[in-house]
Amino acid sequence: MSKILSIMNERRTRYGLAKSTTVSNDAVRALVEEAVQVVPSAFNAQTQRVVVLFDDASDKFWDLTREELRKVAPAEGFENTIAKLESFKQGNGTILYFYDTNVVEGLQSQFALYADNFPIWAQQENGMLQYTVWTALTEAGLGASLQHYNPIVDAAAAQEWDLPANWKLVAQMPFGEAVDTPQAKELAPVADKVKVF
Repeated sequence: MSKILSIMNERRTRYGLAKSTTVSNDAVRALVEEAVQVVPSAFNAQTQRVVVLFDDASDKFWDLTREELRKVAPAEGFENTIAKLESFKQGNGTILYFYDTNVVEGLQSQFALYADNFPIWAQQENGMLQYTVWTALTEAGLGASLQHYNPIVDAAAAQEWDLPANWKLVAQMPFGEAVDTPQAKELAPVADKVKVF
């Protein structure tokens, strides 16, 4: 197995997080910055935008998420939601993934033949970025999970960190030292998923 596939095989959803003392904030920042630069994009659009929140800023994001959810979620069982959000605050930080709608709209105007595809390609690019960062975090010895509290928290986050209105939130990734045991993954037979001619 190649090194990259071996690391990808280790990457798992990790909910049990703790503050890492082995990976610095600067190292995480450098990892994210490099990933943003190397992930490919259709038409070299480079639509991806990222916000990395450490420590108190990360806690603030999950507090905002809790309060926005409280406005729309049923009160019954909400304590389970609070417990889940609190678990995300136990790690080093949170990565927020966005794409720039201005870039997408500009390409739609410039290349009308492909206009319907540019939002799809921006989402695909974002998925590649998420997976690249997640795999790199794994290689660095950190755990992470991918969350989707958008669009519920979008406006509150944009206001808190003065983010451009044209940045569309796609996903959130709390990360830190993994202190849980990942569950075994059930995989369908590869023959059901790959055909070779």
